[in-house]
Amino acid sequence: MTGSDIAGLIAAGVFAVLVALLAVPIWKLGKVFDELRAAIREVSDGTTPLLTEVTTTVVTTNDQLRKVEGITNNVSDASANISALSSLMAATVGQPLIKIAAFSSGVRAALGTKPSGKGRRSR
Repeated sequence: MTGSDIAGLIAAGVFAVLVALLAVPIWKLGKVFDELRAAIREVSDGTTPLLTEVTTTVVTTNDQLRKVEGITNNVSDASANISALSSLMAATVGQPLIKIAAFSSGVRAALGTKPSGKGRRSR
């Protein structure tokens, strides 16, 4: 065996040790990828029912908001009707009351009587 054969064997041995040392981290990295794949699968399996539940919640919320919108519209219509009714009552009852008050004030002035604050008349 010559010196170059021995050097070749040493180089081959060193290369084999280097490959063995690099194989361990690569093996561990493969295990990390396996764990990562399992974690992603678990998250995916847990996310699908969650998304279905969120969709159901959104649909139910939209139905409830439609009902609230209907109630709000009804309350708005009722308040408009009450406003119109109060305006009608003010116009119907208010004008005659003002005329009666003015007439009674005119009669009092004509008769010379003044109303007192306690319900008595002073002459």
